[in-house]
Amino acid sequence: MTKMQLNELKIHSWLQNVTRGEATMSDQTISGVVADIATALKKQFTESRKGDKFRWRMSNVGKPYCQLWYAKNKPETASSFNTVFLLNMIVGDIVEAVFKGVMKEAGIVYQDAKAVKGKFADKEISGTNDLTIDNAVWDVKTASNYSFQNKFESAEKLAASDPFGYVAQLCGYAKADDVDPGGWIVINKNSMEFKFVPYDIDNRDEVIKSIDDKVVELEKNEFRRCFEP
Repeated sequence: MTKMQLNELKIHSWLQNVTRGEATMSDQTISGVVADIATALKKQFTESRKGDKFRWRMSNVGKPYCQLWYAKNKPETASSFNTVFLLNMIVGDIVEAVFKGVMKEAGIVYQDAKAVKGKFADKEISGTNDLTIDNAVWDVKTASNYSFQNKFESAEKLAASDPFGYVAQLCGYAKADDVDPGGWIVINKNSMEFKFVPYDIDNRDEVIKSIDDKVVELEKNEFRRCFEP
């Protein structure tokens, strides 16, 4: 049994103990979950999105070059998010905050979210990671049932089709904090199933180089088509 499988088992065991009335969540953990949710609410519903200028972030370093070029040069051409977009985002934030509280109560030792900065080509790119376990950074993700079953089947499967840039985001966090990329803790938004998906592929250097190359190319600011019409 791997350590990640053991962590999954610890969570299932603690949740089972709660349903039996044999365990409870501490007030300290509850306060931490509430604080995380309050931070997410402020981020999603009080921070102005009007007039935001393009900037590199860990969350966008893995996106296709042409998408980044449009975000930088023609942001007005982007399709508007539908009216329930923010609700979807905050539900994900709440689930992730609660799950981290469950992990803590289950006895999984981790370093909580942390702001990091890393140098890629000539740009300093910042972001806030989710958590670190045994000197390896992990991203907590909520996913649709389809993504949970198909895209997050393995790191290799995710890397083969990764339009949101989750692999680059994880590797970027790892480089910025000088730790290893651990993987993804994924929660199915439909069923609340969860799993640890380890980053067990050997392409970290290639991913970091692709970020560096993208930064250099966008600095030249020449449009390049990434997809066929």
